Amino acid sequence: MVTIKDIARIAGVSPSTVSRVVSNHPRISLDTSRKVKKIMDELGYHPNVMAKSLVSKTTNTLAILLPRPAEELFQNFFFGELLRGILTQANRAGYDMLMTTATSEHDEIETVSRLVRGRRVDGVILISSRINDPIVAFLVQQAFPFVLIGRSDSYPDALSVDNDNKQAAFDATQHLISQGHERIGFVSGPINLTVSGDRLSGYSSALEAAGLPVRPDWIVEGEFLQESGYRAMSLIMSLPERPTALVVIDDVVAFGVLRGLNELGYSVPDDISLVSFNNIALSELATPPISSIDIGTYQLGYIAAQTLVRAVNDEPAHQKQIIIPHRLMIRESSLMTTNKRG
Repeated sequence: MVTIKDIARIAGVSPSTVSRVVSNHPRISLDTSRKVKKIMDELGYHPNVMAKSLVSKTTNTLAILLPRPAEELFQNFFFGELLRGILTQANRAGYDMLMTTATSEHDEIETVSRLVRGRRVDGVILISSRINDPIVAFLVQQAFPFVLIGRSDSYPDALSVDNDNKQAAFDATQHLISQGHERIGFVSGPINLTVSGDRLSGYSSALEAAGLPVRPDWIVEGEFLQESGYRAMSLIMSLPERPTALVVIDDVVAFGVLRGLNELGYSVPDDISLVSFNNIALSELATPPISSIDIGTYQLGYIAAQTLVRAVNDEPAHQKQIIIPHRLMIRESSLMTTNKRG
């Protein structure tokens, strides 16, 4: 049976160095790590994970807390790309991932409590941020490593990776204003999510800066689901005075908007223009192609995992709140046409 001492002897390093390679210790050079891992592979050595965990009091496992309701995760391409970034970086750092969800806030807290107090994981990634989130409060109280994809007003010093969603929504709205629109609506996500509130704030600020009205009847709240966009069109397009353009919280929601408008006999962008967020691959393939804010979804996940690994290894955080830049991808859905109907 191959042991750590055998690996160390062949590699010409100490057994403690081999242990650090197995644990992905940040102070081990890349050359040493590659050399030791090559010998481990050649000899068919596999670390005893349970024994290592008992000695080091670590699990080399990170948890991802999925949002409620979980069905949103599997119906929205944004989350798939976000998870791809998280899993890529976690794998490169030598960490396994545990994904968990719950059906209620109480169950969510119980789930996280079991993971943290049972030391089943070394850190937690929260992939959505809510206003006054009790999960964030619990993790702060326990002084347990975590990273929030989003931001927390209650705990501004918490490690977080986010976009400037207020500015992103301002830019999306300003683009529609530059196309000549004065009546602009907003299709929102759940208002208890900080991303929804921030994007609504940016939308409102852009209208106010242009001297245009913020009409409550032109703002519809929903979920991050295609069906929400579809239902929103039944409400908005039945109004006596309706908007000529929309800012939509998410590309998948925008697909529902397009479907709803099509069934009602309206054309995009001739009757109504729209801009949405996340720039998923299918947004460019929609009919018409959707103008969308690219928020760097993969990078959000990758940097979140990278930040958490550093926190787990007690590396100092050079920046506690990391902002991923955004850019507006202009396509046919938001461009004013000569036969625009008001």
